[in-house]
Amino acid sequence: MNKRNFKDLCQLAEKLRSDTGCPWDRKQTIESMCEHLEEESQEVVDAIKGKDHRNLQEELGDLLFQIIMIAQIAKEDGLFDISDVNEDIAEKIVSRHTWVFGDDKASTPEEALAMWKKNKEIEKNKKQ
Repeated sequence: MNKRNFKDLCQLAEKLRSDTGCPWDRKQTIESMCEHLEEESQEVVDAIKGKDHRNLQEELGDLLFQIIMIAQIAKEDGLFDISDVNEDIAEKIVSRHTWVFGDDKASTPEEALAMWKKNKEIEKNKKQ
């Protein structure tokens, strides 16, 4: 059995938003997706707190698909697409974890968190 991958999910979102897709999904905007994003995020939190790992798997999928749908809408609006989102987060993870992907050292969770905060502040200052 072939499992579906991330690209398949992106194609599902594109199909749902297409002229031959779902009228409800086509009607959504980035703004209208906020309510669904909040709802799905809360369901993830509830599953984690309830230690309901089977439900957590499902709810993480629901949350992931909300993100994919928002990125699809943004793509249609000419703002960005999911590959831009992927690139941004990968770059951010690498740049904030300099003790993993660079030359810095962090031996404890506390040292790692302090360095992460420092790296985040450096990035913030560069953007200003």
